[in-house]
This record gives sequence, structure tokens and C-alpha cells, in this order.
Amino acid sequence: MTTRREFLSRSSVSLLSLAAGPALLATRADHDMILRGGTVFDGTGASGRVLDVGITNGRIAEISARIAGRGREEIDLRGLIVAPGFVDLHSHADSALFDDARAESVIRQGITTIVGGADGSSRATGTPARPFKEYFDSIDRLNPACNVASNVGLGSVRGAVVGNDDRPATASELSTMRLCVERALTDGACGASTGLEYTPGAFASRDELIALCTPLSARGLVYSTHMRNEDDRLLQAIDESIDVAKGAGCGLQISHLKTQGPRNWGVLDTVFARIETARSGGMDVAFDRYPYLAYATGLTSLFPVWSRDGGTEAFFRRLDDAAVAPRIREETLAKIALLGGWDNVQITAVRAVEDRDAEGARLGAYAARSNTDAYERTVQLLRRSEGNVSMIGFAMSETNLERILAHPFGMVCTDGGGFAIDGPTRRGSPHPRGIGSFARVLGRYVRERKTLTMAAAIHKMSALPASRVRLADRGRIAVGQWADVIAFDAATIADVATFEAPFQYPTGMRLVLVNGSVALRDGSRSATGTGRALRHGVG
Repeated sequence: MTTRREFLSRSSVSLLSLAAGPALLATRADHDMILRGGTVFDGTGASGRVLDVGITNGRIAEISARIAGRGREEIDLRGLIVAPGFVDLHSHADSALFDDARAESVIRQGITTIVGGADGSSRATGTPARPFKEYFDSIDRLNPACNVASNVGLGSVRGAVVGNDDRPATASELSTMRLCVERALTDGACGASTGLEYTPGAFASRDELIALCTPLSARGLVYSTHMRNEDDRLLQAIDESIDVAKGAGCGLQISHLKTQGPRNWGVLDTVFARIETARSGGMDVAFDRYPYLAYATGLTSLFPVWSRDGGTEAFFRRLDDAAVAPRIREETLAKIALLGGWDNVQITAVRAVEDRDAEGARLGAYAARSNTDAYERTVQLLRRSEGNVSMIGFAMSETNLERILAHPFGMVCTDGGGFAIDGPTRRGSPHPRGIGSFARVLGRYVRERKTLTMAAAIHKMSALPASRVRLADRGRIAVGQWADVIAFDAATIADVATFEAPFQYPTGMRLVLVNGSVALRDGSRSATGTGRALRHGVG
């Protein structure tokens, strides 16, 4: 009888003992690597099967119940789940790569590809000054741990061409912006995104968005949107998003779908009905969500969009204007009431050194410590950090979260940045979603709550999101696919990061391969980058 200790030892991600010597093995090897005996979930939603996977030249070359050939390297995965590397459809870790290309919080969740340029903001814009070709080349020069695809952010495009003012684009500006989108897509952007609660993207009209999304249609790419509203006007925002995609003739990806504020939790059935009606009419509509009940954004998002017209300095001038400041305060306090009070707002990062003690604090309690009105304390924080303050808002329903994750058109994302427990990306007190989302789905919502089956969860984290950004050769365990492959322990996979202590890596992820090379094995990271820029339709 096999003891538990023997089983666990056998199930570790270890090299198989091979009888042949290294020189002889090198001449006889049929594959660069063979993954032996893991329970393979191929990403399609099919049940797991015990299989061997052979990898050659960075791609999956053979899959069999028992591969007869030998590998230069063989890894014993008995007792572990083997899956396609996860695709994070909505990531903000792309910017962090330029500070730390290790992408620790990405790789340690089993994410092998991130899709950046989210929420209308991208590092490249398609303008001559910021072309996507140069951006993708810079990613390759970084030699990052993960693969990187990117949307073109329509907010960034608007900012580059129109500026930060709340006004319609002129005909000439609209033509220039559309040309920027065309250039971005030609250079390999995998879609377009908006962040319609943020400036300057919030100032774009429906007609402008349709015009800028139309180039997506011929390429079969999707429009991803952080909608104009996710609380009291959620249904209107859903309708606008569908109208934009329908008018442009493209697919629609609703980013981090949520019903924000207790009074809006009951509207989810209507949201689903509108999405399903659009699909029944022939539209391609889907959505994603991170597995937490709090969102993260800039602290200025608590203030009305109109007050931010023209940028940060204009915003501060309005706060000083006795004629408009009371209205700003009134609308901001209404937003706080929707969230359930100031203690449902947590500060995650500030720029001003003198306010670092605010990081990780709830605003209500933080203001009380200094005997200050919470609204006035918020304004002070923004002023001293020149508007650069980040926050978390607690406002969602666990029941709705589970229904969104389980819905057949829903998939998983982090909507998080890139972090590490050491180095330059350990800063502030970030939302744990950037470090724990994918492990949390597998641990909490598959193993513990049984919201999803293992096969369904892996599908929502691999093949399904890969298909949304047209990554035809990633997201599945199949011959010919790039060998982005992970292995984890279903009994121990879990998120560890919390809102109070976010800098903690998940447990249970045992092996991560990116493009056929080891990025993570039993907690140890590769010293070299394994990822690359993924240019849609290029090369």
C-alpha cells in the first residue's frame, strides 16, 4: 500500500530518474520535455484525463496515455492537475513589467499571457509618437516572464488627439483617432478598450466610440469596455455598450461585470437578459470578472466626472470655487452613501510621502484618527498627491459574484497590477486580486464552494479568454499549441493575499511553462524571461 507520504513525494514536480546517461539521452530524445502522468484538462471544458504531454521547440508535439519516446527532460506530474497556461483577459500588469519583468504575481497564479491596454488606457496609442510596433519591440527587449498582448486604449487615443477637455471631437480629430486605431491594429493590437468612468474617455460620445470600434469588425476583434456606469445607471450602460458594438459590427467584452451598491444587486437578472437578447440577435457578447467583492480604482472616481473636465488642475480649481464646490461635495457624498459609508473605501497608494500612513487604511477610520471630516481628508490626500491616490471600494454581492463566474458567457480576469513580495513593485497596499485571483477561483469557487467544476473554471481561464483575443495557438492542451502549460495541486491551490496583507503569493502552483520553458517549478523561479510580445495578425 502506498503511504500518503510516498504519494506526496511521488506527486512533486520532480525529474524522472532515467537509466540512460546524459550523453546517450541527448542523442535518443524524442522531445525536449515530457510531462508525465498528470490529469490533463485541455481547456475546452472537457473532463480531465491522465496523459503524457510531449513538448518540442516550444510547442506541444504529442499527447498520449503513455508516450513511448523519451524527453531530454521528463517531469513527473502524477497527482497534479495539468492545464493550459491561464490568459488574463483584463490585466494592468503590463505597465509593471517595465519596473520588474519577473512578473511574479502573474506567473505564480499560473497566468502565462496577460492582455493589457485595459480600461481605455494603453502605453501605445497608434500615433507616430507612440506606435504599437515600438511598444511591442520594447516588450521583447524586456525579456519578460509572461506573454503580453495589448488592446489599444481609446481613452489614451482621445487624450493624445483631443486632450482632456469635455467636448466633441472635430471631424478632423475623429479621422485622426480612427487612423490611430487602424495603425494600432495593423501593428498587432488585439482589440480596443474604453474606460468610460475615467477622463478623458468619459467624454467620448456613442457615435465617436462606434467610429473608433468599426476597424475591429473586419479583423474579428472585440471591443472591451469598462462601462460608463456600474451602479445606478448600469442598465443604460449595458445598452450603450451593446449599441456601440452593434453599430461597429464587432464583438463586445464587458469588463469586470458587477452590480455595485446593495440597492443594485437585484438588477443582475435584467443584465443577463439583455446580454442574452443581444446574443440571440446574432451579436457576440461576453464578460469577465475578478473573484472579489471590492473593486479598485483612483480616488478621484468618487467625484463626479464633470468636475474632472480639463484635468487635475481644473478639478482642484472647481474644489476651490464656492459656486460649484457644494455640488461636488453633494454628489461625492451620494456616491459614498451608495458604497455604504467612508469605511468601505480603503486607500491603497498615495504619491505624497507624508501621507504614506494612509495606505491600507479605511477612510472613515483614518479621518477619525485626526479628528477630520472624511470628505475634507479625502480632498487633502488628493491635493498633496496631485490627484494620484488609489483606492478600493467594497460594494458587491457574493451571490452575484458566483452567478457571474458561473454564467456560460463569463470568464475570469484579475483587473490587477503586477506585484512582487520584493523589489520595485512591492509598493502601497494593492488590491489582492492582482496576486490571487486565479488561485482564488480554483480554491474558493471550485474546491470549497463548488460554484464551478474544475473543467469549467479552467475553460474560463484559458481557451475561452484566448478565443476572445484571437490567440488561436494558445489556451488549449493540443498538438501544435504553444506550450504554455501549468500544473497545480487541486487540494492546496489557494489565494493567500488579503486586503490587509496583500503581498503573499498563492499556494499550490507547482509548475509553469511559458513557450515550453520553465518559468516556475516548486516555488523556484527561472532566472531568464520566458515570455514575448504577442502581436495579433503579425508574423
